[in-house]
Amino acid sequence: MGMSNLTRLSEFILIGLSSHPEDQKPLFALFLIMYLVTLTGNLLIILAIRSDPKLQNPMYFFLSILSFADICYTTVVVPKMLVNFLSETKTISYAECLTQMYFFLVFGNIDSYLLAVMAIDRYVAICNPFHYVTVMNHRRCTLLLAFSVAFSCLHSLLHVLLVNRLTFCAPNVIQHFFCDVNPVLKLACSSTFVNEVVAMTEGMASVMAPCICIIISYLRILIAVFNIPSASGKCKAFSTCSSHLTVVTLFYGSISYEYFHPLSRYTVKDRVATIIYTVLTSMLNPFIYTLRNKDMKRGLEKLISRIKAQMDMLSTTQANKIHRS
Repeated sequence: MGMSNLTRLSEFILIGLSSHPEDQKPLFALFLIMYLVTLTGNLLIILAIRSDPKLQNPMYFFLSILSFADICYTTVVVPKMLVNFLSETKTISYAECLTQMYFFLVFGNIDSYLLAVMAIDRYVAICNPFHYVTVMNHRRCTLLLAFSVAFSCLHSLLHVLLVNRLTFCAPNVIQHFFCDVNPVLKLACSSTFVNEVVAMTEGMASVMAPCICIIISYLRILIAVFNIPSASGKCKAFSTCSSHLTVVTLFYGSISYEYFHPLSRYTVKDRVATIIYTVLTSMLNPFIYTLRNKDMKRGLEKLISRIKAQMDMLSTTQANKIHRS
């Protein structure tokens, strides 16, 4: 192999979801709509929680942070994907690729740990309701959030530094729509053994730790719910957890499918799994958390009414100014 092929590449080409030109505009329209729905839905969740005093508790605090993380998570991936749908080159620089990979891993791990923290919150609320305010106090919530962010940043930095030490050869085509770890590793002509070992040990531990935490929390919740004598009490307890369980299933199901198999078995199907946990889950979260939550519905209705009232007041003011002039 010539020395030119061993030179560090200055850019990669993202193959995207389809190489057929006729698919690009329909895909652009589809993902633009999904991205706008994701931004609008999650932003409404954040504003509703921040503006409603009745939603000022740990569960909704973590939900607002999850919505913010989801906005960032999709923003790391989707805008570049939209540009590539309408571009013929579909290139991404080496530095931009590693930056995208880093922030994708950061916000993906923050999502994962927030889901675990929210499971702990539900466990305390259902199994230890009289001490809920004491256990889930503001200081403890802040520490849980700080740990989630700090660990996610360090975890992501480790994997990006390990990728940066590799040598990449031509061709420089990434079989994906963004710079995910596995598709980039497949382009390396130097050994990826260390990367794969770290991914299957530290990487798996970082994903399994919150997953195990969620499983233990819900097993304890299940035991506590079965001890509730009334059927209505059981239904009420389950209803507070159903939204969270739905999101957990979507998120961890798709992640497990993609990452928990050898690098050599990485296929096109993994791109579909990636869409589920990067775009689809973030888009569905606002609907999942509001459709079966009366408090969130009420908070959103108040927010929308307030926005409408302000818009009516603004239009009235402008009409009066025009009338006077």
